[in-house]
Amino acid sequence: MLNVFKGWLARYFSDEEAILLTLLLVIGFAIILTMGSILAPVLASAVLAFLLQGLVAFLERKSVRHIWSVNIVFLIFLTLFIVILFVLFPLVWEQVTNLVDELPRMLQKGRKLLLLLPQRYPDFISPEQVGLWIGEASEQLGGLGQKVLSFSLTLLPNFVGLLIYLVLVPILVFFFLKDRELMLNWFTSLLPRNRPLMKQVADEMNDQIANYVRGKVIEIFIVGAVTYIVFAFLGVNYAALLGLLVGLSVIVPYIGAAVVTIPVALIGFFQWGWGNDFIILMVAYGIIQALDGNVLVPLLFSEAVNLHPVAIIVAVLVFGGLWGFWGVFFAIPLATLLKAIMSAWPRHQDQNNHNEEKIDTA
Repeated sequence: MLNVFKGWLARYFSDEEAILLTLLLVIGFAIILTMGSILAPVLASAVLAFLLQGLVAFLERKSVRHIWSVNIVFLIFLTLFIVILFVLFPLVWEQVTNLVDELPRMLQKGRKLLLLLPQRYPDFISPEQVGLWIGEASEQLGGLGQKVLSFSLTLLPNFVGLLIYLVLVPILVFFFLKDRELMLNWFTSLLPRNRPLMKQVADEMNDQIANYVRGKVIEIFIVGAVTYIVFAFLGVNYAALLGLLVGLSVIVPYIGAAVVTIPVALIGFFQWGWGNDFIILMVAYGIIQALDGNVLVPLLFSEAVNLHPVAIIVAVLVFGGLWGFWGVFFAIPLATLLKAIMSAWPRHQDQNNHNEEKIDTA
């Protein structure tokens, strides 16, 4: 057993660069797991700067000086930041509180519908089962209301910290954009000069993940905005909240669209019941999902991430459990990183050649 383990180490960790890359990955994951909350503004700023770097590079290719490209992109980011903070967030929060206030009425309407089920389907559903469902629904909705209230109360003592983050993140984004090359040169100066493994992994990540992450952000904005416009035109209650949910649902492939269908259908049903308006709403929602999957995604992701659906779902579950929202958002890029490392990982062939020689001799 010991010889097998030594052979495995000799095959996969005989290269010094492989050991260094493993050490860097372990340190990176350890820092995020142990100090993620402390470094949250720095990590969020780095992610935002990474997303904006493509636009900076585009302007530089159009012969715009680096500092002017950074200033233009930063002004665009600051404008969007202010709009989200002072327009979108208050609108969504108002609709969330209104929805929580309306939940008892929705629950009462749903209770009446559930009580009709034992009369229509007595062989399948009993009054006792309906009573259990109603009790469970009441408990869950009550807990949801308490969570919303507690969340709003916890924001009060952290208001100063929140203000610091709101000031700190834009400043960090600016410097990450402005001094990107300087920071990268400093970091790479600490690494070995000859690093083919890291270069291969970095090239693959730059080709796939950069396009994927930026494309996913664009997809979120487009799908969310179109959903809000369509739902507002149809007169759907909580159009901004539903637009946000539908936009964020594209983060999780296969699962997000199916899950977000539930609140869309419930809000439409409680607003209109089983009528033409409800059917129009669901048809419009289906068209949005179809256009997203068949038109928008192929346009944004010309170089698709080649991962099996099972690998994508496992990555979402694992990284989402570790890092919450950001883990879900970066689940596919992180899975692609692991795949790129495994593909580029050096394998010592001496042992394999020795075994082949023994077979040939025999």
